[in-house]
Amino acid sequence: MILVFLYGAPATGKYTVGRELATLTGFELYHNHLVVDAVLQRHAFGTSGFIAERDAAWRAYFTAAAREPARRLIFTFNPENTVPQGFIDWLFTDLPDTTLHSVALTLDEAILEMRLDTPQRQGFRKLTDLILYRELRDRGTFATPTIPRTDLTLDTGVLDPATAAATIRTHFKLG
Repeated sequence: MILVFLYGAPATGKYTVGRELATLTGFELYHNHLVVDAVLQRHAFGTSGFIAERDAAWRAYFTAAAREPARRLIFTFNPENTVPQGFIDWLFTDLPDTTLHSVALTLDEAILEMRLDTPQRQGFRKLTDLILYRELRDRGTFATPTIPRTDLTLDTGVLDPATAAATIRTHFKLG
């Protein structure tokens, strides 16, 4: 399996860049909120039940996908402290038969704050409250889990989504 791991803070454009990359490459987009939003129907965010069910769902999905050598995935991920470091370590080092390309999406903080409360973000159960975002950021919520390696870093305040996706495709020689 080939896995493109798109990660970054909230509102850095992970989903939008991921959609563009999926269009360019034919890769499947596995947006983290597909699982997060489903689990939120049963558990409050950050509770032990939420963490355990989300972790189990992600692991089951990636384990099944890795069994298909021709599988091509894009996974969007926002580091935040309810995600166990063990999940990230497993994804990067223990997932069998997988080539993982790690891409960090960055963005100037002022632009990030302007992007928080957009209709697209509201369509998923994403963080849209600026005051809450600042509190979480200042508490270090987005500092863990640690991403073991970054193969490419892109500033989505400078690059539009189509250019960012094309850069990823070219850099890793995808699709």
